[in-house]
Amino acid sequence: MNKKVIEFNLSQRSKKLPDLKAGDIVKVHRKIKEGEKERTQIFEGILIAINGKQSSSPMITVRKISFGVGVELILPIYSPHIEKIELVKRAKVRRSKLYYIRGKSTKSMRMKYKDLSEFTKKEESSEEKPRDVQEDEQEEAEEKSNPESKVKKESKEVKSQKKEDAETKKTLDHSAKAEVTEQAEKKK
Repeated sequence: MNKKVIEFNLSQRSKKLPDLKAGDIVKVHRKIKEGEKERTQIFEGILIAINGKQSSSPMITVRKISFGVGVELILPIYSPHIEKIELVKRAKVRRSKLYYIRGKSTKSMRMKYKDLSEFTKKEESSEEKPRDVQEDEQEEAEEKSNPESKVKKESKEVKSQKKEDAETKKTLDHSAKAEVTEQAEKKK
């Protein structure tokens, strides 16, 4: 596709939506106007297809079983009648279009679902700074607020360095004694 067309399509997208894939269980919050009143209706079902991902108006097909009858909604994602789309569960599927589900019974259509906490952690971690950077920033903030803590921290570092030096000296002494005893045994 031409780069200008892709840029135009991206500029037309107004809402920030979760990363949707076929097999996801989603809740679609739709505005419904009845006379003068307006209300929100929630339609929860399995996302069986996404059509036109690269276009300015991709369409999703959501299916659910209502009172034993299969009901499908085909909706433009960026429609002004859609308030939001919530991701409830994510299934492990191997196809981008799940039209074969239409002929299956509810029981045979069961899928393995993934825990959403994995996905939210990945999203959060990509936005967050690495742990080392966060720790350094916290230390700098503490030093600015309390200069005595810097002195205490330096003294702790010196003490820990002395302990490490003493331990290495002990191990060296130990290994030297072991070598001397081995040499004495060989001479005998």
